[in-house]
Amino acid sequence: MSKIIEGLKYSESHEWVKVEDGLAVIGVTDFAQAEMGDITYVDMPDVDDEVTAGEEFGALESVKAASDLFAPVSGKVVAVNEALDDTPELVNEDAFENWIIKVEMSDPSELDALMDAAAYKASIGE
Repeated sequence: MSKIIEGLKYSESHEWVKVEDGLAVIGVTDFAQAEMGDITYVDMPDVDDEVTAGEEFGALESVKAASDLFAPVSGKVVAVNEALDDTPELVNEDAFENWIIKVEMSDPSELDALMDAAAYKASIGE
């Protein structure tokens, strides 16, 4: 059974969002990393890049697949998790501790379109 954290928002494409100090901290869910297997590379945008809700902002690569990452909210990238450049497998170790990007949201109401933990759990059949 996948780890799902209450209080976060979830997208249908398996990204999670935690709002922290007015920023959207974005990562990939435990379910997604488990489905992919051993993560070998995380493709991330650059700081100051703009991301748009529902559009691709990067990708995860594993030994068995590559999967695009989709922004759950729009805004400007203010940080990327540089630790993932050298140790992408951190996503496998704890998908919720090892965020991918932090975004200064241009429209925080976009969070309302995302799922809560119960809805996400139902969407993955758990």
